[in-house]
Amino acid sequence: MSQPSYPISGDVFTTLDRTIVPGEVPATAAKIYPYEVARYAANGYGTWAYGPGVPSIERLDLMPSTYAGTSVTADGRLLNFFAMSDIHITDEETPAGAVFMGFRGGTSGGYSPVMPYTTQVLDAAVQTVNAMNKEDAFSFGISLGDATNNGQYNELRWYIDTMDGKLVSPDSGVKDDPIPGPLNDYQDPFQAAGLDPSIPWYQTVGNHDHLWIGTGPQTPRICTALVGDTMLEIGNPYADPLGEDSHGYYVGSLDGRTPLADVFGAGPVAAFKSPPTVPAADPDRKAITSTTEFMKQFFTTSSTPVGHGFTQANLDSGSASYSFVPSSSVPVKVIDLDDTDSVLTPNIDGGRPMLDAARYQWLIGELDKGQAAGQLMIIAAHIPIGVSKPGSFMDWNPASAVTENDLIAKLHTYPNLLAWISGHRHINAVTPFPSPDAGHPELGFWEIETASLRDAPQEFRTFQIERNSDNTVSIVTTDVDPAVADGSIAAISRTDGIAASEVFNNPNPYPPTGAYNATLVKQLSPQMQTVLAGLGLPASR
Repeated sequence: MSQPSYPISGDVFTTLDRTIVPGEVPATAAKIYPYEVARYAANGYGTWAYGPGVPSIERLDLMPSTYAGTSVTADGRLLNFFAMSDIHITDEETPAGAVFMGFRGGTSGGYSPVMPYTTQVLDAAVQTVNAMNKEDAFSFGISLGDATNNGQYNELRWYIDTMDGKLVSPDSGVKDDPIPGPLNDYQDPFQAAGLDPSIPWYQTVGNHDHLWIGTGPQTPRICTALVGDTMLEIGNPYADPLGEDSHGYYVGSLDGRTPLADVFGAGPVAAFKSPPTVPAADPDRKAITSTTEFMKQFFTTSSTPVGHGFTQANLDSGSASYSFVPSSSVPVKVIDLDDTDSVLTPNIDGGRPMLDAARYQWLIGELDKGQAAGQLMIIAAHIPIGVSKPGSFMDWNPASAVTENDLIAKLHTYPNLLAWISGHRHINAVTPFPSPDAGHPELGFWEIETASLRDAPQEFRTFQIERNSDNTVSIVTTDVDPAVADGSIAAISRTDGIAASEVFNNPNPYPPTGAYNATLVKQLSPQMQTVLAGLGLPASR
């Protein structure tokens, strides 16, 4: 007997064609707490409708001011790939999450009503990719980090199994069925579709993939709490000098026995007569405590390539950085860089990007080799650079072996560097890094951020790299909403995700949809003009 699955909508669109437009929250809407999910709809939160597409904006920020780009045609495609990021597969019933940081306000990274639906949203996104692949084949796909939310073994297996097309049972501890029947609640087992076998996919490590809630090390106290049934007690690890060794609050959990995954067990210790507990312990909630443990799981897979970019050399060294060439006939190299915190200074700062000396030297070596080989290069890293305010919790980590300014200056010495692609901030964004030398515009590069599949706008991104007739290259990048079917669990997540963004007032740099499509132009170096001239590239679509 075949296992039940979630079909997606029969209509698959990119945001060039159609967008998800949130409705206006009524001025009379009550101010409610994020955990009051049952009150969202009655107060006007989470409404949306389909709207017109968002056009692709031609960006010439890296080109000389005299460049017009008129009468230019695309004369060959180099690559067509997709990127997903910040999927945050979540075991909502864990006794050691961070619900207390968001259920009454604060950050949706601590609590959001979309947390129970993450596997189903990923499955819908994968099916959307598969449908698009039938029309225009992808060269590869890449996941830009934060595959998991709490760095737990069961979260990581649900993620890989969804990508592989296995039977997924997104439930831990006691097996729950809050709404009796199949495929009608977030706890129901389902047969994942799996990524089309013709598409190889690669993995980047994110801070949530090996750190507790993406902030700090999985300490022995946290590791013990994860596999038990008693709620973790902790203080404010950002403000308390003791960090993760602080005390004072029970972190809270979500009740998998209830249709809306109600919050319970969160709050000051003084508010409880005894420590709150989850219904049952589960050894599969064990912590992923290092990037090596994270990487090992990608060797247990039925999709390709085995390891999904990570090799035995990565396991031996503990380094989660690698590079690959998607097509032997196309001179493009992808440098997958681990820029998550490996030092973990006393302050909780795991969400800040950093490079230790070994990773920085490795990056320079890969860039040098790509430049010498006549390859265009893309750096894929979880955390973006040069976009966060100084002193913010996403700003460059001063413990790095290189400053952010010096890193950017070094990147400006590689004319073949096309882009730095990343996730982490849960928004779509495009940032130009123009050449510091006006006479050599080819030294500029683009940074392209992809939104989260968990939080609104719940989008992934496609990239087409095209050579143009005037010795420039374009990165055509387009956002895609998963084609969720009406009434499905993933559709519930879309509505709740929009509502949560309104309740939390999350940033949206491109209102109202959050989508941003662009055609990003860059000058080819003389070397690459020669390399690409005789390739006989396939026509752009």
